[in-house]
Amino acid sequence: MSEEAVETVAAHSEGQSDAPPEAAPSPQEAEIAHLKGLLATAVGRYRQAVLAQSPDVPAELVSGETIEAVDASLKAGRELVGKVRERLSAGETEVRVPAGAPPRRAPDTAALSPFEKIAHGLARKG
Repeated sequence: MSEEAVETVAAHSEGQSDAPPEAAPSPQEAEIAHLKGLLATAVGRYRQAVLAQSPDVPAELVSGETIEAVDASLKAGRELVGKVRERLSAGETEVRVPAGAPPRRAPDTAALSPFEKIAHGLARKG
């Protein structure tokens, strides 16, 4: 083989090596990654704003990677909080027990005759 042929074959084989070329991100891929980061930041801030407006909903119940997912989990969280409140209020109305003993009062003597009032007073002293 001539020297020129060897150089041509070598140059041709360098361009078609078996090793994959290093994948540098294309401008579109870089833009997509940047936009995904912005979306995640926006969704996180939206979640914080929604939780600030609904302090009765626990933060653990509100999650999602999109605004629609955050809205759906917020709706489910509000429904759960509503159900818990209903059950608690229903439980309060079922059983009402006054704390402590009833207050002590003197017996009502307005309906007693004078004789019964005297007998009642003597019985208390006696």
